[in-house]
Amino acid sequence: MILLLDIGNTHTHLGLGGPRGVTRMLNVPTADLVAGRARAEVERFAGPHRPPGAALCSVVPTATSAAQALVTALTGAPALQLTPRNVRGVGIRYPHPATIGQDRLANAIAVHAHFGAPAVVVDFGTAVTFDVVDRDGDYVGGIIAPGLAAMTDYLHEKTALLPRIRIRETRRVIGRNTSEAMLVGAVHGYRGLVRGLIGELRAELGVRRLPVVATGGYARLIARGVKEITAVRPALTLEGLRLLWFAHHGPAA
Repeated sequence: MILLLDIGNTHTHLGLGGPRGVTRMLNVPTADLVAGRARAEVERFAGPHRPPGAALCSVVPTATSAAQALVTALTGAPALQLTPRNVRGVGIRYPHPATIGQDRLANAIAVHAHFGAPAVVVDFGTAVTFDVVDRDGDYVGGIIAPGLAAMTDYLHEKTALLPRIRIRETRRVIGRNTSEAMLVGAVHGYRGLVRGLIGELRAELGVRRLPVVATGGYARLIARGVKEITAVRPALTLEGLRLLWFAHHGPAA
């Protein structure tokens, strides 16, 4: 099994992957990774046998060096880090490829491999990102919007009377108190945003059938009310890293 690391702003998502898929997952705070506090937890997750290799993507440059040092200690070599130069399984048709988030490329690799083209990934992280693979199998760009928690936390932090809320399902559309009203705006409003953007993407791509795959922390919650989302895959980004590693090293590695 190879070690997989998707380093995000809040959490680092760890996975173990083999030739057939991602078999285990664990989240650790990215701040702990940077500070060196996550080493014992990552070692326990990797298991008693040293992984033969690792692949990573990162949107936090300050965490990348810490992750590479940890991977080198565990495996004897740095991780294969996803870049536009070593991407496999998807083309890139984008003005400045070096500016594409590495996690977004990993998502594109995985969605193309498992759902074909065209296809869209909606990743519900600190930000929500829409990533588009066109009918030719090329990554062509996407959309970035504030994440669900970031949006509600901003309301709490910038107003005197609005509380911090826990994001969860809500059936009512008319909130009976301040927290409920905020929850409706967050969950139902966010579903409206996602549904509307998917419709515009379908129109711009000129297709009727468009696989839309959700991943990230709030993927299941939002997808329950958005019929345009056709699949939820929590391990999609890690799966893209797994496919990248085996594309470079072969199934027997």
